[in-house]
Amino acid sequence: MSQTTRRPAFAAGSLILLATMATGGAALAQSPDASMGAMTSPQAGLNGSITISGSSTVQPITTAVQEGFNAASPGVAITVDGPGTGDGFALFCAGELDIADASRAIKDSEAETCGTNGVEYIELKVALDGLSVITSAADTALTCLTFADIYALVGPESTGFANWSDAQALTTELGSTTVLPDAPLTVTGPGEESGTYDFFVEKVITPIALERGKPEILDEDGKASFTRPDYQASANDLTIVEGVTGTADNTTTLGWVGFAFVEENLSAIKPLAVDGGKGCVAPSYDTISDGTYPISRPLFIYVNKANAAAKPELAAFVDYYLGEGVIDSVLQTVPYVALSTDDLDAARATWAAR
Repeated sequence: MSQTTRRPAFAAGSLILLATMATGGAALAQSPDASMGAMTSPQAGLNGSITISGSSTVQPITTAVQEGFNAASPGVAITVDGPGTGDGFALFCAGELDIADASRAIKDSEAETCGTNGVEYIELKVALDGLSVITSAADTALTCLTFADIYALVGPESTGFANWSDAQALTTELGSTTVLPDAPLTVTGPGEESGTYDFFVEKVITPIALERGKPEILDEDGKASFTRPDYQASANDLTIVEGVTGTADNTTTLGWVGFAFVEENLSAIKPLAVDGGKGCVAPSYDTISDGTYPISRPLFIYVNKANAAAKPELAAFVDYYLGEGVIDSVLQTVPYVALSTDDLDAARATWAAR
């Protein structure tokens, strides 16, 4: 039985998925210590189907796991899609998915929808990401932005700003000492269906908007905020990368994506260091892992609990996903950051306790 995988649009050669997992991956998935939650390799005789959708950030991880699993269990048809975390949760809470990939935790409103529809779920952390603020690789104007700078450039009060210097008065008012360049400002970023958008707004934009307290920059409940609407939004991370790459005549671009998409495209874009109040910190494996990069975040999969009980192929897939060495092997080619041993053990224990 064949499997269908809709791959994220990485740059050419950026995602060399685990061809060796047909042998080495299966061996790595074995563990003698069941108490630690490490699982066995896939069973060769499995059949059935698994439907996965959601985050384009998490999609490359799940895709690599799927390929390793299918090398040993080719009879299981697995579909992996990446329209965005929000779209994935809409499908998941309607009972249409086995697994939702997510680059943020489920919202209360989404959890309520799941509950209304009788969908119980298991939340599992699988990796870490550093949401990266990016510009063109050719841009030499700035190396670091504060949260205030980012708010002034892409927050709800920046609508219409077409030059970086248009945001100067606002960022100065907010207490930043950054001198923004007199240069064109072109912004490309995720759309509202994206968990990357949601996390960015929640972490960087909303706290400043709440402090300012202006009704026009908050939602109807006065609790949350949003970005400026006049930027190029896309659910496709590579489209964001292409937009931020710019041109010879336009290098002073701005955007934000997951860390893996930066690492795979450093010839075209570069990450800016971010000051969340404790000095400028650039995203890296170390700063994301230890949490010093101020826009670090966990990545998740959400598993339909009833489906996991009813479908042996789904339970086996998640066993394999969390198996000893599997995610570590995937992260050698998909450049996100591994969980700590304690966090991975906690995910395994949550799954084992289902």
